[in-house]
Amino acid sequence: MKRKLFSLLSLLAGFLGFSQTTVYFKYDEAGNQRYRGTDINGKQVQEAAVSKASLAQTSKIEATSTMLKTSEIIIDEETFWKQIRLYPVPVNDILTIDWTEEVDGLIESVSLYQHSTTHWKFQQQNIPDINKQLKINMSGYDWGVYILRFTLKDGRVFSKNITKR
Repeated sequence: MKRKLFSLLSLLAGFLGFSQTTVYFKYDEAGNQRYRGTDINGKQVQEAAVSKASLAQTSKIEATSTMLKTSEIIIDEETFWKQIRLYPVPVNDILTIDWTEEVDGLIESVSLYQHSTTHWKFQQQNIPDINKQLKINMSGYDWGVYILRFTLKDGRVFSKNITKR
């Protein structure tokens, strides 16, 4: 009888109060948990501190990117690859690479090497004579995966795998 009464009392206490507590979580931009608790004001204080820190960091980044943008256009990798056209893929004989005027001023060199080795099969500097198009004769190359690498003038490197059959 005592066991049943204790069980019912425990169940009743769980339903009425302790199981319905709201717990707030707050994470920073790296995914680390910064706040966990029941006080919503504690959460707001944490948010204000994080927003001030992120605002300061954003202003530093904007100042740096403004200095870089004055010399040349900044472009991310996804936008860069949208401006590049590679065909035919997979390659049989000749790989043709075309790019737009937007990325022409950013490209310093185009390189091609076999995935399993570090030997360069092809390397070309971006000079005005190539007219935003490059043709690589791959008929003498072995079958396999090759890495096409674009080196930009700001030092970034964008790579893409190309299959030769």
